[in-house]
Amino acid sequence: MASLRMQTFHNYEHIIIDGASSDGTIDVIKELADEKTKWTSEPDSGIYEALNKRINMSSGKVICILHSDDEFAEPKVLETVADVFNSNQTDSVYGDLLYVRRPKLSTTSHHKKVTHKVIRWWRSGDFKYNSLKFGWMPPHPAFFVKRKVYEDFGGFDSSFQIAADYEIILRFLWSKKISTAYLPKVITRMTDGGASNRSIGNIIIKSMEDYSALKKNDIPFPIFTLLCKNFRKFPQFLARDL
Repeated sequence: MASLRMQTFHNYEHIIIDGASSDGTIDVIKELADEKTKWTSEPDSGIYEALNKRINMSSGKVICILHSDDEFAEPKVLETVADVFNSNQTDSVYGDLLYVRRPKLSTTSHHKKVTHKVIRWWRSGDFKYNSLKFGWMPPHPAFFVKRKVYEDFGGFDSSFQIAADYEIILRFLWSKKISTAYLPKVITRMTDGGASNRSIGNIIIKSMEDYSALKKNDIPFPIFTLLCKNFRKFPQFLARDL
């Protein structure tokens, strides 16, 4: 929430869906919410039902998803992304992503965090349609999509536990061939320990669901694509402090 308040682009709405948590999240939301914030706290069936709720509650032309504990990398992210949309007349825009160690909270404030330790740098590179067959994908937390795309082609498939973000990227870019533009800069810092890599069991589920997403969207030779997708991650593990 703090990284959003720091943005130089102010024409946004902030929609927060909390899954009826009892860990102090609501107190933080109430403290930091402003006139641009809409929020609800109620039980849901999982991540993707919550994301679809957010999309349905939104009214903006472009939708970005910023998960809990993630943050925009710098104050001009939204301004720069808006410029790319306007200059390219594209359906979507994506950038780069940093995976960082989950920060320790300051002893003086639950909003202040220690310096981020980068454990993975996801440099997306330019989009080529056939690169999807070789396991390429843009990082979902750095993927901005016009809401009309969601209206035309649907939201997240909640039958997936973990891989609905990969499925929707394949659906939009491969099956529906929406246009996209690459912004070669870090858009989002994402903390480690997310749902897809939290345990060996989740990694196995993620791989099985990735395969299902590839099959669903008629990607040829899905096993080959899945292997390529996993091998693509190795060069991204270049740790550095920022």
